[in-house]
Amino acid sequence: MFILFQILQIVVAPIPGEVVQIAGGYIYGVTLGSLYTTIGLILGSAIAFYFTRFIGRDYISKILQKNKYKWMSLIHDEKKFSVFLFIFFVIPGLPKDLLVFVAALTSMGSFRFFSILIVGRLPWIIASATLGSTIQMQEYSIAIIISVIAVIGFVLGYIYKDKMMKWFSTVEKTKGRAHSAKPKVNPSLNTKE
Repeated sequence: MFILFQILQIVVAPIPGEVVQIAGGYIYGVTLGSLYTTIGLILGSAIAFYFTRFIGRDYISKILQKNKYKWMSLIHDEKKFSVFLFIFFVIPGLPKDLLVFVAALTSMGSFRFFSILIVGRLPWIIASATLGSTIQMQEYSIAIIISVIAVIGFVLGYIYKDKMMKWFSTVEKTKGRAHSAKPKVNPSLNTKE
């Protein structure tokens, strides 16, 4: 039932994911809470991703165009969108479920998308489950510390997300140039004996 609730939270329900993750930690503890949340996250994201990619592409496109999200121009550049996706998934408290539908509209491969999803979201899933578990065990000092770290992470991430995106995009371009550039050979070292 918990996994089903996590799936519904991603696909249809406007419930913040962090609430479900904390509840998972509260009910099942850190390990099982994180595991069940991650299973629900992957299944729910797969339903949303493949529904959009194979059936609901036009419907989702109309919703996005109607709302005129300013970051929508990024979906045409897979590298920049991957960076944007990762940053958005890493920052706690931001609404992430819509991006699953958006990712399905891009040319991004399934493996790349789910890798970004799991790597980006897993740290905060574990942190949220830990928060729920500490509340259940009445270890309020640890719960407060985790909450403060999450709030700081949210504030810093929200303030600096544009700068991080720009920096990561620059790094991607620099790497691309480094790989495409031919190594220069010093003529004085190229001697025949």
